[in-house]
Amino acid sequence: MIEKAAFAGGCFWCMVKPFKEWDGIEDVVSGYMGGHVKNPTYEDVKNGDSGHLEVVEITYNPDVFSYEQLLDVYWQQIDPTDAGGQFHDRGHSYSTAIFYYTEEQRQLAERSKADLTASGKFEKPIVTVIRPAETFYRAEEYHQDYYLKDKEHYEEDRARSGRDEFIVAHWD
Repeated sequence: MIEKAAFAGGCFWCMVKPFKEWDGIEDVVSGYMGGHVKNPTYEDVKNGDSGHLEVVEITYNPDVFSYEQLLDVYWQQIDPTDAGGQFHDRGHSYSTAIFYYTEEQRQLAERSKADLTASGKFEKPIVTVIRPAETFYRAEEYHQDYYLKDKEHYEEDRARSGRDEFIVAHWD
């Protein structure tokens, strides 16, 4: 059985690789979700004109890699306390969200958020929203697997972002 999951975690370039590295993950696609414009472009989303967030849509086999495991990977890629974007990417399109496709996913996401809040790992409140999945719009082809297509630029951008330092400080 194959299922879908969708997560917004700031720049989608940085959200693909952490999920792609696991058995049971069939595909990770960069795209847009949650806005009010049909077929948004990258410029529409980046400029805030469409209301969408940058997301990754994950196709996975839950018998091999569970939704709970996806949630664990997700939380460890983001700053769940930042409502203004992620790291050096600022604005609504870079905010965090878990988009659920099923009631079970919603319940698991709510539980994982509550567990993270209760853990005391963060001093500030967890602001990542949990909302129903909407139409997923695949991003332009040059965004797909960007960490492989333009490795040097990807690594430079990621190094400047502060994401890796945050992950090390809070998760390692």
